[in-house]
Amino acid sequence: MKLSLAILLLSFYTVSAQQKPVETIYFDFDRYDLTSRQKAVVSNFIKNLDTSKVQSIQIYGYCDDRGTDSYNFKLSDKRAVTIQNFLVRHGFKKNKIIILEGRGRIIVKTDTVKNLQETRLQNRRVDLIVVKKHNFGKDVHTSFKDKLKVGDRVYLETILFNIGSAKLTPTAKKELDNVAVTLQTHPNLNFEIRGHVCCTPEIYNDGIDRETKERKLSWNRARMVFHYLINKKISKSRMTYLGCGNKYPLGHGDKYDRRVEFLITKI
Repeated sequence: MKLSLAILLLSFYTVSAQQKPVETIYFDFDRYDLTSRQKAVVSNFIKNLDTSKVQSIQIYGYCDDRGTDSYNFKLSDKRAVTIQNFLVRHGFKKNKIIILEGRGRIIVKTDTVKNLQETRLQNRRVDLIVVKKHNFGKDVHTSFKDKLKVGDRVYLETILFNIGSAKLTPTAKKELDNVAVTLQTHPNLNFEIRGHVCCTPEIYNDGIDRETKERKLSWNRARMVFHYLINKKISKSRMTYLGCGNKYPLGHGDKYDRRVEFLITKI
């Protein structure tokens, strides 16, 4: 097992310089502290990270399938915190770490796994997910001030919602105030407001609004922005709204899926 661990760590160390979207650190059984070799791996990750291009880091901890759920949730969380603390001690800004989560044990069917020990070894890990700035896909912009065309989407990362809520946060209202000012200077720009949700099972298309108890959360978020902009003197003839449910995750963490986007329909 020690040999397997060394091979995995060496593999990680070798490809780190390529800066993959996901980096992984493997832990010894029932441990959350870092060995000298593991510290070198994380140090190499930091060294090769161009922080000027990084929007945020997500850290997820895991355990193998042995032990109770409660114990392994605590252990996986400690592993994630260990990596966070190491990053911060070595100069990485804590506010760049937007998700820090221990996800507990990864269940495996022991009778269907060819190499159980190797599988368990790979499940005792922390994943570091690097989200690069403005890495939201083709034709996605982060400002109404950009040069836009019909079909472009504008995504503003400060217009986010709390879980189960369609209410605008103070930060979101402030951003929408700025949007309204910009829209007033571009009176020919029309758009569709699209609401999104996170964290819903695949069998459902939308989330439940905790206030209304309806499974129309993405619609309610889009409608909330629609009416807010009307109150800011933006003509409703320029806007429509749509609930997209959980169909279009950004892939950068649940926080960023609790959002609205603006689809440009006319310039």
